[in-house]
Amino acid sequence: MSSVVVVGGGIAGVSTVAELRKKGYVGDLTLLSADPVPYDRPPLSKEYLAGGRDLDSIALQAPEWYVDQRISLVGGVVAVALRPDAGEVELSDGRVLTADRIVLATGGRAVRPSLGEIGSAIHVLREVGDADRLRTQLVPGARLLIVGAGLIGAEVASTARKLGAEVVLVDPLPVPLAAAVGIEVATWLHGLHADHGVGALTTTVETLLETPAGVAAQLTGEPGSREFDAVLLAVGLVPETALAEAAGLETSRGILVDAGQVTSHPSVLAVGDCARLRDHPRAEHWEAAQLDGARAAATILEAEPPPTTASWWWSDRYGLHVEGVGEMRSPDAEHQTVVRGVVGEPPFSVFTLRGERVIGAVAVDDPNAVRAARRMIDRGVDVRASDLADPGTDLRKLLRR
Repeated sequence: MSSVVVVGGGIAGVSTVAELRKKGYVGDLTLLSADPVPYDRPPLSKEYLAGGRDLDSIALQAPEWYVDQRISLVGGVVAVALRPDAGEVELSDGRVLTADRIVLATGGRAVRPSLGEIGSAIHVLREVGDADRLRTQLVPGARLLIVGAGLIGAEVASTARKLGAEVVLVDPLPVPLAAAVGIEVATWLHGLHADHGVGALTTTVETLLETPAGVAAQLTGEPGSREFDAVLLAVGLVPETALAEAAGLETSRGILVDAGQVTSHPSVLAVGDCARLRDHPRAEHWEAAQLDGARAAATILEAEPPPTTASWWWSDRYGLHVEGVGEMRSPDAEHQTVVRGVVGEPPFSVFTLRGERVIGAVAVDDPNAVRAARRMIDRGVDVRASDLADPGTDLRKLLRR
């Protein structure tokens, strides 16, 4: 009987084993997870960090699901060596597993800039333990410095304010996320921080030093340091490729894969944050990892892969739900920006058109607009800008033209 070992218990790894069983794989399936039960990461900056959800409620699957699906979940261990030619995975507890196909879903790790040692008051946010440690310091009146105003930094700023902490958010970009959502929406989103009492500064951090009083942070251009009770470094993700590199797999800003998620060794596949399709940037969004797992399963089963679809992401801050799909571009000779509603007055949405084709959209509290835009992108539907801009237009009807 054939066998598959999946190394990594994030959404990409769990999606791989789920799709294999769903599509009829009958061989042995083993899922390795550093945690006892694989869990969902997006809540770590929001509901879980705020204390509104516990670990059981963010589990990707209930423990009994793995039993029902005949998936051997090996929790609390990590792979320390990979021998592709022999089909072997060596575990941190000394065991060696063998398989016909190995899927690497090793994810990534938070970037740790050389500003100061990660310690009791200087944090990153990638694992449940990170969120647990940070939460203990987010008490009313606590002074929190967040370095990086991307999605994670903005979400934690919102959560921390909800918990009563005083927050300063720093980023070298005056308008973070402009490339993802367009300059107008990004400017409004960034302005929400000040509206909710967050000090948003366009600067960088030179040094962080833990002191008996907390952390002394030296911000660029300021004569003296500022004191904080806690600091969160939210400046990006590094793909976890060490296992693949040691095994001789080809890597470059990720484990390189083809369209079927196969690495440079035919018996090894890679999915999720650790993987990068050749000649393409890495995708770090939740659904992208899920779709990687579905493609890997299709490759193993020699089945039809899932259809290609425009990339989609979401984020939540200050009680608002933001979604984006495709590619947002600034207006130029080829691209047009179309606003549906009024930016800054949710619900609203903004579309980027190339000619009469939608290539991207972002919406606040208007998920139906993004859902429709995604179908327009996937199907190559021609639309009129005036129809998109009219809030009275049923976007679903534009799909039937």
